[in-house]
Amino acid sequence: MEEIRSAVPEKTTEELFQAANVSAFASAHAMHDTFPAFLPSLAPLLIEKFSLSNTQVGLFTACLRLPSMLQPLLGHLSDRRDLRWIAILTPALTATAMSLLGIAPGYTAILVLLLVAGLSSAAFHSVAPAMAGQVSGSQLGRGMSYWMVSGELGRTLGPLIAVGAISWLTLPGLPFTMLMGWAASFILYFRLRAIPMNAMQASEGLPWRGALRQMKPVLLPLIGLMVMRSMLENAMAIYLPVYLTQKGASLWLAGASLTIYEAAGLFGALLGGSLSDRLGRKKMIMFSIMTAPLLTGAFVLAPSAARLPLLLLMGFSILCVNPPMMALIQESAPQNRAFSLGVFLGFNFLIGSLASIVAGALGDTFGLTAAFASSAGLYLLGAPMVLFLPRTPKR
Repeated sequence: MEEIRSAVPEKTTEELFQAANVSAFASAHAMHDTFPAFLPSLAPLLIEKFSLSNTQVGLFTACLRLPSMLQPLLGHLSDRRDLRWIAILTPALTATAMSLLGIAPGYTAILVLLLVAGLSSAAFHSVAPAMAGQVSGSQLGRGMSYWMVSGELGRTLGPLIAVGAISWLTLPGLPFTMLMGWAASFILYFRLRAIPMNAMQASEGLPWRGALRQMKPVLLPLIGLMVMRSMLENAMAIYLPVYLTQKGASLWLAGASLTIYEAAGLFGALLGGSLSDRLGRKKMIMFSIMTAPLLTGAFVLAPSAARLPLLLLMGFSILCVNPPMMALIQESAPQNRAFSLGVFLGFNFLIGSLASIVAGALGDTFGLTAAFASSAGLYLLGAPMVLFLPRTPKR
């Protein structure tokens, strides 16, 4: 019996799924992403307080998202330096900048605070997911599921927390909420200080050109998939409430429908990565491509009573693909995890921003039904891209 046991190789620390550390990253991600999600709830109050135009408000999102273009650079630095201090400090910094919007003295101060929050968020998302992947061991898909679910949870709860805090503390009392972000930083400090990271081993990382060459077989098909998929994902996230109100739904029901869709997406993100560990990344991506467009088509044709179950299935099928894609890009450059994620997320930001504009233009010109249908058809055309992805072993 002892001989049999000794014949089974034990997993090394690097191969083990370190649940406590992965959970610490996930909790910090949820707390961090709660604060940028304050903006939609704050915008009406800031418009009223400072008499802002819609064009001025449009710059809010630009200041918050534009720093994401720096993620490849930050990721490259993270692969060569021990930048865990960035992962530790940025939840507190983002929370501080966003909560200070409640006492901002003017429009320029708002833009500066949003730019600081955007830089902090870009730094956090360049460093922390690669570290979460490192402590996920051989179950990288599962680790990315935890990561994605926690971020979606933060973005879902953020507007509700902002509204609750303002109702209880009033707008000038919003800075008190920064304590949640500081708590996340303390959690990360105590969890990270004893964890060895690849980022500390600069000699093992490839130069960025070498890393790009290594990533190329995976990155190019994933970019193609992002182009084909982003319009559907962003159209649903941004225009679903507008579409439903145009169809006669109340504002409350339209908002609740988006929450239902996002909640199903949380479940999809949770299972998507773990299933891709067992079944393979390509199978999970193909599942999404084959089901999401059909469900979207059924949704736009269905009567009102049938839309709720379709929304649940759509949220699962559209959003379950994110963890497998993040796992794939890290596996393509295991010595440059942070850089690979930075490149992936940078492209995702850029393509998603353009896709939102295109979806809106289609909705203005042909109607949102046509925008949803064409977005679904475009995603279906992405199926051939999966064939170019490398096969991943089942676990």
